[in-house]
Amino acid sequence: MSQYQIAVLVGSLRQDSINRKLANAFNTLAPSDFSFKQLPIGGLPHYNEDEENDPPESVQRLKQDVAESQGLIFVTPEYNRSIPGVLKNAIDHGSRPAGQNVWAGKPAAIIGASDAPIGTVLAQQHLRNILAYLDVPTMSRPDAMIHVPSGFFDEAGNFTNSDSRKFMLNWMDEFVFWVKSHNR
Repeated sequence: MSQYQIAVLVGSLRQDSINRKLANAFNTLAPSDFSFKQLPIGGLPHYNEDEENDPPESVQRLKQDVAESQGLIFVTPEYNRSIPGVLKNAIDHGSRPAGQNVWAGKPAAIIGASDAPIGTVLAQQHLRNILAYLDVPTMSRPDAMIHVPSGFFDEAGNFTNSDSRKFMLNWMDEFVFWVKSHNR
């Protein structure tokens, strides 16, 4: 495969969130045959089974973008010891109607950023449980609960710490291998 399109779902809607900043950095970490598309999930309607056979255009676009991707990255903060509702809503839309799960078989990785040292660990575990049920092969190592203290990113969104950049380059190398091994 000459180009790998990766669908990125960021569980935080705030434009200046540290999780969005982390997702924005992916392009600087990956090889040139990988590109990343952040999928808009904030405007999706609440999942309603009554509408799943005639979904709104925003849901159709989400499902098409996921279907056309060769891999997934879920970038999640932790809200009340779990994933944000907006992320769960997007996952529910993509998994329905029964038998039309666009997530199935897509190699995925989970990463999250927090100003707390082990923030996102419970959110990531909950997300792993959901993705396992939906038949999404999810990279298990290296774990990536990124501690983002003040000054972690510079004004341009670059990592200010070389050890953090080195860790993220290693994480991306593992993700690239994961995606390529599932897209043969």
